[in-house]
Amino acid sequence: MILEDCRVALRRGLGGLAYDVIVVVMTNPMGQTLVLGEADIRRLLDPQACIDAVERAFTAYAQGGAELPGVIHLDIPEAHGEIHIKAGYLHGGAYYAVKFASGFPGNPSLGLPANGGVVVVFDARTGALAAILLDNGYITDLRTAAAGAVAAKHLARASIAAVGVIGTGAQARLQVQLLARVRAFQTVKVWGRRPAAAEQCVADLMASGSLPQNARVVVADTIEAAVTGSDVVITTTASRTPLVRAAWIQSGSLIIAVGSDGPDKRELEVDVLALADRVVADSLPQCRRLGEIHHALDAGVIQDSRVTELGLITSGEAPGRATPTEIIVCDLTGVGVQDVAAAAVVMERAKRHG
Repeated sequence: MILEDCRVALRRGLGGLAYDVIVVVMTNPMGQTLVLGEADIRRLLDPQACIDAVERAFTAYAQGGAELPGVIHLDIPEAHGEIHIKAGYLHGGAYYAVKFASGFPGNPSLGLPANGGVVVVFDARTGALAAILLDNGYITDLRTAAAGAVAAKHLARASIAAVGVIGTGAQARLQVQLLARVRAFQTVKVWGRRPAAAEQCVADLMASGSLPQNARVVVADTIEAAVTGSDVVITTTASRTPLVRAAWIQSGSLIIAVGSDGPDKRELEVDVLALADRVVADSLPQCRRLGEIHHALDAGVIQDSRVTELGLITSGEAPGRATPTEIIVCDLTGVGVQDVAAAAVVMERAKRHG
């Protein structure tokens, strides 16, 4: 491939390689390939556009309008690293995409970000490489938070007061910020294993300018304090042991479980799912292998028949929240159609802006 135009600023690192590609256009035998860095992707993919795209993708998937192969997990035991490879195609779309997302928890001590990623986009008509999106994991982060917002739009009570957040990373911040686009709330309670990280998360959210007017964010000293009295509970950790107990869940709560994206991860006691009046999955076939639902199925506390896919709700084929007192658990393990939907927004806007 021949570089036709390349403007590169080396600012950030991923896996020891520093880059922040602004724009690269390459030629190949089947046409041009666009390469974009994180800064450009952030400008092109705003939160509301991502929420709308992810909602449409869930609907298409549930109605048989998408291709979603199984997730590939690759562990790097020596570095405690994990890589997830997900792919997807929405029928009738211009592109299909393959996403590589990595997590290396030891990276911050090396001056590198813990999470990274890249999305590779292909022309759905020819299979030609259309774009390489060097997003440093931003598309994964935003589309995951967008899924949480879609779940809250359809499954949270119309009026909520308190939100409990378990975790203090980028996903904890984004989940709250995108939740504010579909529901108003008064209080956010943040719990983290490290008090300093929880305090920083609180400060960042308060300074973000993206919360409802007069909303306050506070540190919760315990997980129980974060969960008790919360209308929406969002879990965003990589825990391998249950954190949230059924005894803490109040009537009418929505629990959005985000962190359990591998077969050994879990944030909820299986009794939380047993207690729920409804259990919702982003993809039931995937949730049989990953996430909170898979643990509850293995324990025999729920059956497949109790699980509804989120896309059936977004499409109107299944109801959203039916009563103010329902307890609902939504298990979001992350599906490839979210990535291709978000990537398609980036591609369409990149073309529009030349």
